[in-house]
Amino acid sequence: MTDTMKHIVLAKRPEGAPTDENFRLEDAPVPEPGEGEVLVKVKYMSLDPYMRGRMDDGPSYAAPVEVGSTMEGGAVGEVIASNDPKFQPGDHAFGMFGWATHGVQPARMLRKVNPDDAPIQTSLGVLGMPGFTAWAGMTAYSRMKEGETLVVGAATGPVGSMVGQLAKQAGLRVIGVAGGEEKCKMAVETFGFDACVDHRGKDARAMREALKNECPDGIDIYFENVGGPTLGGVIPLLNLHARVIVCGMIAWYSGESDETGSMPLQKLWRHALVKRLTIQGLLQTDHVSRFGDFLREVAPKVASGDIVYVEDVEEGLENAPEAFMGLLKGRNQGKLVVKVD
Repeated sequence: MTDTMKHIVLAKRPEGAPTDENFRLEDAPVPEPGEGEVLVKVKYMSLDPYMRGRMDDGPSYAAPVEVGSTMEGGAVGEVIASNDPKFQPGDHAFGMFGWATHGVQPARMLRKVNPDDAPIQTSLGVLGMPGFTAWAGMTAYSRMKEGETLVVGAATGPVGSMVGQLAKQAGLRVIGVAGGEEKCKMAVETFGFDACVDHRGKDARAMREALKNECPDGIDIYFENVGGPTLGGVIPLLNLHARVIVCGMIAWYSGESDETGSMPLQKLWRHALVKRLTIQGLLQTDHVSRFGDFLREVAPKVASGDIVYVEDVEEGLENAPEAFMGLLKGRNQGKLVVKVD
């Protein structure tokens, strides 16, 4: 076993969109697992939009990454040393090992992954946090009914694609929002959406008109991943007692001002009152006790092909920053992972 590992640290906090200077690749000694801990050699790591928020030093639902510390994130790999009987060398485990080739975590914070059930990198996407986030939000808050209309932003990402497929299986009309003709085609042809609206080059007014064409009966559920003009287009089309599940706001993660005309707060609040909207924030950490239920329901559907997933695999830890910056600009197709080993 090598004595040296590589990891990517937060070199400095970004001002606006991240750039190369915000990241630094460093060598470090491979950590030794302590009592009850497990050492893992990472094979795949996840890149997700929420990581942008962790780069800022501001109040949020989780502590920021400290400057000079390893960038946070979920990863999966092979156990190479263990001081807990639940894990043996050769097992595979998911944990928050960060942007690194190796990591140590307490065994109680790890999830064993069986490569015979599904490719191990699915624990980062369709059978991991993104898929679970979608499932948790839809099962806990959507109150979906057959015949209703659902709109979901970032439709071809790992959250949006799961949301849409769950809604279709429940008998809803599903409209995606995505960036570019290729992604819109994927939403319909790969994930089975009824239609998809391309948000590129559209302000809130244009989004409203495009969505109105695809949602002639209005919108009953909006699964919010993006913010920006899409949100401004959706709000006027929401039906009485519509539900808005707020999962992400990728258009605003790098501190962009709302110059898109998405919607003045006064108008938003009036819509909430007049239409008796339910606006619900979603963090998957509130639902972790249900993760087993998620796997029992969704894993068989993934195995049978009833739930489809798409992965975008970047080779090499050193390429993670560039891939992450591309993710924030919508360059990825499907779930973005880095093949570390």
